[in-house]
Amino acid sequence: MNGAEALLETSRRLGVEVCFANPGTTEMPLVAALDRVRLRAVLGLFEGVCTGAADGYARMAERPAATLLHLGPGFANGLANLHNARRAGSAVVNWIGDHAAWHLAADAPLTSDIAALAGTLGWVRTARGATTLAQDGADAIAAALGPPAGVASLIIPVDAQGRNATVPSLAPLRAERAGPDERAVSAAARALAAGSRSGLLLGGRALRGPALHAAARIAAHTGCAVLTETFTARHERGAGLPDFPRLPYFPEQARTTLSGVDRLVLAGAKNPVAFFGYEGQPSRLAHEACEITTLCSAQDEAAAALEALADAAGAPRDAAGAPSRAVVPARPRPVPASGALDASALGRTLAALQPEGAIVVDEAATSGLAWSAHAAGAKPHTALALTGGAIGQGLPCAAGAALACPGRRVIAFQADGSGLYTLQALWTMAREALDVTVVVCANRVYRILQVELARAGVAEPGPAARSLTQLGPPVLDWVAAARAFGVPGVSVASADALADALGRALAEPGPSLVEAVLTH
Repeated sequence: MNGAEALLETSRRLGVEVCFANPGTTEMPLVAALDRVRLRAVLGLFEGVCTGAADGYARMAERPAATLLHLGPGFANGLANLHNARRAGSAVVNWIGDHAAWHLAADAPLTSDIAALAGTLGWVRTARGATTLAQDGADAIAAALGPPAGVASLIIPVDAQGRNATVPSLAPLRAERAGPDERAVSAAARALAAGSRSGLLLGGRALRGPALHAAARIAAHTGCAVLTETFTARHERGAGLPDFPRLPYFPEQARTTLSGVDRLVLAGAKNPVAFFGYEGQPSRLAHEACEITTLCSAQDEAAAALEALADAAGAPRDAAGAPSRAVVPARPRPVPASGALDASALGRTLAALQPEGAIVVDEAATSGLAWSAHAAGAKPHTALALTGGAIGQGLPCAAGAALACPGRRVIAFQADGSGLYTLQALWTMAREALDVTVVVCANRVYRILQVELARAGVAEPGPAARSLTQLGPPVLDWVAAARAFGVPGVSVASADALADALGRALAEPGPSLVEAVLTH
């Protein structure tokens, strides 16, 4: 057994099942070893596809996902979606090939400071040799699992991959999740005693079903406001689940939302700050005098912490002594729209037709607000959002989620501009026959840039500025692009045609694409 085989076998035993790969010369021993170790290899045509898919897989499978990347430049190509994975708290392990140790001094064209690049994301180590490679791999998985979970990168010289090695005897690894902390629970209960002047901000594992019900129990008893983070790694939504307002994206709106909150309890969420800094505005979104209390981190056992908080706050239990559930108001089930196809009709129709148990990867940007509102009444589903703001996450993340949950339909709800960053993910969907329905919001502009120009006081952009916010001419042909990658597609320009196309796409196995051409 060589070092590459020892690494893969150790990783398999520790829970790694899939490797998203775009390898090169320095990874050939690892590529060959994949035929001898039972670990699924999935090819991505661009490293950003591999890293985004690993993120989606890790979010849904709740086990570590691996990537196999080629030297520093290959790793750099995947860096944006690793940034999103870090923000999501996804357990991702990068195996990054490097030159043979004796060749590094030659400063060959592909030589770079891989450790410096990887160090921007978290844990990083350069393998010391074949005999320790398996242990290095185990340490990388342990670092990725945390706490806190995140991105770990193991740099593997090619000579360490090919020499003799053995698999060490290792205990199983699993994510460690902290239970309720008595002092944090007591402090949070005191904060919520402020009643309507208090608030509860949910993120991380506090957005799963049991935690949402516990938060509703707290709100019903204390009268506190409950909000969710703006961009969430994994959020259970739909009929029968409590649904809370999302903290607005734009800082002025977020500050207005939080202006009446004097004591804010964070359950799996961070102290909220503006996405960007604007002159004359503070970074923090809660007002200066607001008292911030942390109940639990994003990866703690949020449901248990929130139930403990509900008990500490005096929320009632039922006659049998079990935690009482707040009544979840019935919401109207969305129905498909008809007529003109704008963002509102698109969101309503998608929410109406998405099947129960769907996983919706939402990178629809400005076109997705209506879907988010209607989805509260849709069939129960899971929503994955753009956690780190690095666009090009949606299509790869959908592919990874589909590999993690083969029994569930995945919907990539995708803005056209950001979808172009990682269009190659369509090929991986076709090759792996993944049940992904891609819905492209084709407004053919970078709408958010137009909004930001207006916010910057540019009422009438000049021709150069306008050209940088428009996606035509030439007009993008999403159907032709999808077919080129092996995915059947159709373009629609009315709400009725959208409902028909979505109904067919969601009923068929395998990947498909629907381009929704939106009116402005």
